[in-house]
Amino acid sequence: MTETVNNFLYNSARWDGFHIRDGDIVIAPPGKCGTTWTQRIVSLLVFDSPDLYAPMARISPWLDMNTRSVDAVLADLEAQTHRRFVKSHLDYTLLPHDDRLTYICSGRDPRDVAISWMHHMDNVNMDNLVAERIGAVGAEDLADMSADEVPDLSGGPADRFWRWIEGDDFVNFVAHLRSFWDHRDLSNVVMLHYADLQADLVGQMQYLAGRLGIERSRARLEELAPFASFDEMKSAAAVTAPNGDQTFWRSTSDFFHNGTTGQWRSLISEDDVPRYEKRLHELADGDFARWLERGSLG
Repeated sequence: MTETVNNFLYNSARWDGFHIRDGDIVIAPPGKCGTTWTQRIVSLLVFDSPDLYAPMARISPWLDMNTRSVDAVLADLEAQTHRRFVKSHLDYTLLPHDDRLTYICSGRDPRDVAISWMHHMDNVNMDNLVAERIGAVGAEDLADMSADEVPDLSGGPADRFWRWIEGDDFVNFVAHLRSFWDHRDLSNVVMLHYADLQADLVGQMQYLAGRLGIERSRARLEELAPFASFDEMKSAAAVTAPNGDQTFWRSTSDFFHNGTTGQWRSLISEDDVPRYEKRLHELADGDFARWLERGSLG
């Protein structure tokens, strides 16, 4: 890893103990860009079945997250005999770089991400999250962490939307996606987009299977794809939701809140779009900016 980060939620050094195997998959989008969706799709491709032998949080754990002992997470991964697929929310610069790994990163319209983050944070029981974190890695380092890490949940939905768009969260979001975008021509870096997955789930599953070297017929993918639908994942939230085996969701089912594209239109008007576009083009331009919103690399 060329850089490191350690904050309240995650620590890139936790990857130091991960023993890479040929074929390992790292699923590493920024938050609220379809990480859980991608994990479910990969599980269907790897197992060729909708059945999960354990909660997704144990099959495909968030390795860098500070709410479980790293030794416990690594032990779970070491015991796996199937092709492994590990969750991360680190950008490309913070992950181990190895030709044996395949990296999957997905994007999403930033405006929908901003709204999804609001619902996400409203569903977090912060007291339980802090307790899980302290129980896993202790509290000794918390005093050294910035007050900026405490999320600001004040104001109405529009206030919170613009605070995300015009603050550091959007900067970090764009930087995360750019770190993979800049390496998209590597044979082991796969870029997906929420809008493309919604427009043609079977086609995107076929594309991903090809990139992962997994042979599945179109007919078989059509049978598997319904198990990666929003409604199906929500109905099975006890096993599909991230960290469903921990205590910090107010509702595991409500983790799957909406899952649509264009939901931002219900919050901001067309008159507000230039304000957003000005901000977007301060951070991104050209093909990258267009892909951030709409996807479709090819």
